Amino acid sequence: MGQPLSSYDSDFVAWTAEQAAVLRHAAELRPNLPADWLNLAEEVESMGKSDKRAAESHLVGIIEHLLKLEFSPAVEPRRGWEESVDHHRRALARLLEDSPSLRAHVADRLAACWRDGRKDAARGLMRDGLGDGALPAACPYTLDQCLDVDWWPGARVG
Repeated sequence: MGQPLSSYDSDFVAWTAEQAAVLRHAAELRPNLPADWLNLAEEVESMGKSDKRAAESHLVGIIEHLLKLEFSPAVEPRRGWEESVDHHRRALARLLEDSPSLRAHVADRLAACWRDGRKDAARGLMRDGLGDGALPAACPYTLDQCLDVDWWPGARVG
């Protein structure tokens, strides 16, 4: 535990991981205090994991709707897709603001989020007569593009 700990206010996810490690270390020392150290560690750690899952979920939503905007010939739901991208971008930005260390996690999970977002988009695009093959196999978007409130892919149809 030689390194300074992250601040609760500056990086919540890093703080939860560090506090869980401190609690596990305390459990090894077997202090004579009536605390359930290991379960406390698990609970604190789960709060950080919850933010990681939320960040991934927002990235999946961004990717799904960017794909629909880029590949769907449909006109009517486009505004809703744009609003969804805006919503997910703002929510993800807030999570990254509270926990800057989440950016590295989200970057590491971009490929997995791409697979999920692509699958969700493909299911929706089947109503437009587009098959799974209409979407690229690899993610055409960078993390920066996904997060950039001013970036939008060009429509490939219409």
